[in-house]
Amino acid sequence: MYGLLQPIVTQLKRKSTYFTPAKIALFPLALALSACSTVSLDTPKMPVTAPATPAESAQLQTLRSITTQQDRLYRIAAPLLVSNAPLCKGNARNLIGFSAKNKYSFSEDYVDAAQALGFTEQLQITGVLNNSGAARAGLKRGDTLATVEGQPLPAGPNAERQAAAILGPMVGKRTSIKLGLTRAGGKVNVTVPLTLACGFGIELGNTDSVNAYADGRRVMVTRGMLNFVGNDGELAFVMAKELAHNALRHPSQQKMNATVGGIIDNLIRITPDASALGGSGGVRAMPQELDAAADKLALYMLVRAGYSIDGVAAFWQRLATQYPASVPNAYTMIHPSTVYRVDAINKVSAEITSKQAAKKPMMP
Repeated sequence: MYGLLQPIVTQLKRKSTYFTPAKIALFPLALALSACSTVSLDTPKMPVTAPATPAESAQLQTLRSITTQQDRLYRIAAPLLVSNAPLCKGNARNLIGFSAKNKYSFSEDYVDAAQALGFTEQLQITGVLNNSGAARAGLKRGDTLATVEGQPLPAGPNAERQAAAILGPMVGKRTSIKLGLTRAGGKVNVTVPLTLACGFGIELGNTDSVNAYADGRRVMVTRGMLNFVGNDGELAFVMAKELAHNALRHPSQQKMNATVGGIIDNLIRITPDASALGGSGGVRAMPQELDAAADKLALYMLVRAGYSIDGVAAFWQRLATQYPASVPNAYTMIHPSTVYRVDAINKVSAEITSKQAAKKPMMP
């Protein structure tokens, strides 16, 4: 399922969607997921992974850079989404477990660059989630998607959208999907088990501001935040926090779905509208009680996904120190209650440690 993911993409996509019955359009990181809580992932990569050279076009270099950043987001998000369906309540969806693109998965300015990276008219698998149903079924990066349940899958400019329209209803009703693939010139048929996971989209924001957003459907992490975090574990802290806001329906409670959704729609562009990036962008500061509730759920999500929660409080304190609430368009401006949050985080961390020692279920 990521095959059910939702808008999982990028500035380069014409539209972004995960592959979920609710929102079908593309199936970029189709994390068909296994219920395993592991952070060992088969990181999605482009078909050609040679380093950029000075002779490459600006579009090709940009495509490589953005794709690398997106792939990192998908990789870190995968165990959080897969392992926490019970905590996502009404937002759990069946996922497929792979990502697929063709050269038209990117904006018109990038079609030639995508072709230079090995993409063609047909949809091909660009990444498989380790330990997912797709991985167990033997799907491989570079496989071309030919059929689903015996029905030919489309190729060409609208292939992702059309394929999602075919696959979405199937994923919502079945426990597995039969795919026909082309591999090394030969035909391969596989049955891919589906896995229940959190059905939130993962987006990359094309701005250097250090921030992250949740609009009830999607989570977006900015390029600036990616550069700020010291390692993948800290990136997981940020993503878990925003996933928790969505799972707890905080954007709806704050009546911020449309406002934050507009910010995400803007920032996934290659060149966002800079005039909309000042201040808080119209986003109201999150009340400390809601922020602390999201921190609590995020800690449980992290542990269930196999991530360490050591250093969570220190990370948020460091972020608030370097980017205080006075810094426009930065995370602390819309999440100002750091002292209250850190105290709550420390208490929940102790609670989790006690549960782990007693071998109790990791449920808040």
